[in-house]
Amino acid sequence: MSKEIIPIERIARLIFIFRKQKVMLDSDLASLYGVTTGNLNKAVKRNARRFPSDFMFQLTADEAEDLIFHIGRSKGRGGRRHRPYAFAEQGIAMLSSVLNSERAITINIAIMRAFVRLRQMLDTNRERAQKFSELEQRVGKHDEDIAAILEAIRQLMAPSEKPRPEIGFHVREKAPRYRVRKRA
Repeated sequence: MSKEIIPIERIARLIFIFRKQKVMLDSDLASLYGVTTGNLNKAVKRNARRFPSDFMFQLTADEAEDLIFHIGRSKGRGGRRHRPYAFAEQGIAMLSSVLNSERAITINIAIMRAFVRLRQMLDTNRERAQKFSELEQRVGKHDEDIAAILEAIRQLMAPSEKPRPEIGFHVREKAPRYRVRKRA
């Protein structure tokens, strides 16, 4: 068996944000674990004490409707009869103890790696945003300095309103020419 059954990128696409938490839906988790959504939810209900509200919650009608609109889930025949459950990272970790199979353990490890990778990407993006902001501030200051230099150059290049006196020695009148006499 390979290090991971399902690529982390595929798992990362199944992570949504609801109520300011990164969560995965019960139907997506069930397909990853290789069980039906009903069986996954039954196992969770049998072990309800392991899933407090910060580990797992049921989507509201508006959240479920938004989900249908966002990703195009079926809401007609063959669709869900109940609103989906959303599992936070801790709830997903708890699922491995509820679903006691080798596949559940392997899938859980892959999901935890996906959450870690997502956190790393978010931290990297935060760092980049901070550096970009600092760069913008520095460049903004340089822009002001460059603008001041360009304005000084423009002032130097512009013709002055009153002519400047010429520098140096200038003869204004013609000097008399002396004739050289020829000697006879």
